[in-house]
Amino acid sequence: MLPHMKPITIFILSLLLACNLMAQRDSSVIQPVALEDTAKPAATPALVKPPYNPRKAIIRSAIIPGWGQAYNKKYWKLPLVYGALGTTTALFFRNLRQYKDAKNAYILATDGDPLNDEQIKQPYYAVKDQPERIKVFRNQVRQNVDYCVLFFLVFWGLNVADAAVDAHLKSFDVSDNLSLQFKPFYHPATGSTGLSLVFNLGQAKGK
Repeated sequence: MLPHMKPITIFILSLLLACNLMAQRDSSVIQPVALEDTAKPAATPALVKPPYNPRKAIIRSAIIPGWGQAYNKKYWKLPLVYGALGTTTALFFRNLRQYKDAKNAYILATDGDPLNDEQIKQPYYAVKDQPERIKVFRNQVRQNVDYCVLFFLVFWGLNVADAAVDAHLKSFDVSDNLSLQFKPFYHPATGSTGLSLVFNLGQAKGK
């Protein structure tokens, strides 16, 4: 019976080989289409909003206070920036004027010439006979001048740091897609299906 089985065996093997070749040909045709479909979402960078440049925000805030906040479109912070810097600037000139008046009053009160006392301004004229009190006040306002300069520099630095932080945060995805989502999945190895919990948290890409 073996001689009669050989043609049938050869026929069956030939049929299986032909089917295998057709399957390989079909898979080779389908594969590029699948790759092309999966590559489409990555080919749309124009839809992604470009991030803000922290370096530009830092430079602009360092040059002009509030410029970095305007660059980040945080316009509501401009009154805070100029309020802090404006207040310290006003206090600086106020204390500087008081320091000059107290310094001049102390000199006139201790020069030993009563004819010059009429040049002493109020409220120092009322205590011209107690020059030590004028001296103490003069030293106090001199310290206030230094503090105003210090706080002005601190507020300027905070203005730069705030602009840099805002620019960094704007480079992250804070769109409506930033959420928890349930998505179905299929595991080809086990043939099982189910639901997966996905949390989208990514950084926006841009040029």
